[in-house]
Amino acid sequence: MVIPSLAEPRSGRRLEGRHVIVFGAGTADAVEKRLSLCRESDKVFGVGKATALVYARHGAVVSCVDINLEDASRTADLIRREGGQALALACDATLSDSVMDCVERSLAYNGRIDVLHNNIGIARTGGPVECPEDSFGQVIAVNVKSIFLTCKWTLPVMERQGSGSIVNISSFAANRYTVPWISYAASKGAVNSMTMSIAAQYAAKGIRCNAIAPGLLSTPMVQVAHKDNHAGLADMMRSRADSVPMRWQGEGGTLVRTQHSLHRMTHDSSLGRYSPWTVAVRS
Repeated sequence: MVIPSLAEPRSGRRLEGRHVIVFGAGTADAVEKRLSLCRESDKVFGVGKATALVYARHGAVVSCVDINLEDASRTADLIRREGGQALALACDATLSDSVMDCVERSLAYNGRIDVLHNNIGIARTGGPVECPEDSFGQVIAVNVKSIFLTCKWTLPVMERQGSGSIVNISSFAANRYTVPWISYAASKGAVNSMTMSIAAQYAAKGIRCNAIAPGLLSTPMVQVAHKDNHAGLADMMRSRADSVPMRWQGEGGTLVRTQHSLHRMTHDSSLGRYSPWTVAVRS
């Protein structure tokens, strides 16, 4: 799909001058090969990377955060090559001190934080019996604790500003069964509950909190998580696509199709103060 160019008219740059911090702006480790729309490709973007790029293309200054500094730097470099402004930061979002330091460095870079975008997530397959206890704990720590910590250290900044927006990436797996991955489903259910709780608590302070729940996507993270459950990636793509009425999955950039909603979530002139809602993007 076509993502708006940085060269588009200024009327399309709704986030001009805003500062967005994207946790999980890199791309998950690649498997032997990746597939895009059932074809091999070396340009399969994860949701975080694609979203960071779109924020920049709409005028935002973006702090690209990832546990791997090299991955964060690749996203920031891509933004800079298009004429945008970006900072790359490394952070283990399951550790409070690491998140606090990251938020402080991001704040020092731009002086304010207008949008916190939580995209960090991992997936492990297995139901209650098959899922190892340590694996369940790891998924909850990465997918849930990370949001708790990023909000813990960013919300005081937004309170001082009197404004701000938090966007959490959830999943329709929180409400609909697809495959046995109980830890992932539980973590995304928690993300939805946290989103509504934060939205209600901070609405009167000018801070919004929303969640986006994508449907079936083919991203590097998904391909890594499911690669052992099928007879190769091509089989995985066919099997997942067959479960979608339109017979194709979305990709990282597909989430950009919700950019009108994303603008509403991140632009305080176009959305009410109390917004505990979930946008489901189903391919």
